[in-house]
Amino acid sequence: MEEADLAIAGPKKSSSVVLIVALAVLTLVAGGGGWLIGGVLAPKPLSTEEAKIVEEAKAAVALKKAGQQKPEGEAGKKDEGLPKIATEANGVVQLDAITTNLAYPTENWIRLEVALLFKGAPDVAMAEQIHQDIAAYLKTVSLQQIQGPRGFQYLKDDIEERVDLRSEGRVTNVIFRTFVIQ
Repeated sequence: MEEADLAIAGPKKSSSVVLIVALAVLTLVAGGGGWLIGGVLAPKPLSTEEAKIVEEAKAAVALKKAGQQKPEGEAGKKDEGLPKIATEANGVVQLDAITTNLAYPTENWIRLEVALLFKGAPDVAMAEQIHQDIAAYLKTVSLQQIQGPRGFQYLKDDIEERVDLRSEGRVTNVIFRTFVIQ
């Protein structure tokens, strides 16, 4: 009987050794795989030129937050974003902000800022007509129609379609700058 017990006890010891060895091998494989993936996914170190550009950008942001101008020959010039009436070179016209109440519920307000990208020279009169058309359309929209990402996409598509019809294809893109519902 004792020989049978020893025969049973023998494999149990060797199986626990095999289990420990298997766990050690798996741990080494997992560690090596993690090191390999980390090397692939880790960002590469910046070159000296790239580091210099990053430092200049950080300095410019710090100056802007402090309310100062860039020292590089731009004294007296403020960063105003897109001009209200763009030049022929870029063909972009930023429309004035549109603020209006929604159709339902009427206590909710919407504020929208858009810019129009024209083919060729911008037409300021057409841009003003488009501005009025968008403002009139927003007064007919309810809050339920524009809720969520799908609602915003429908609103954007509707506005782009109205702009395309009003401009007869002269506006190539409608750039949404801000969209706020209160």
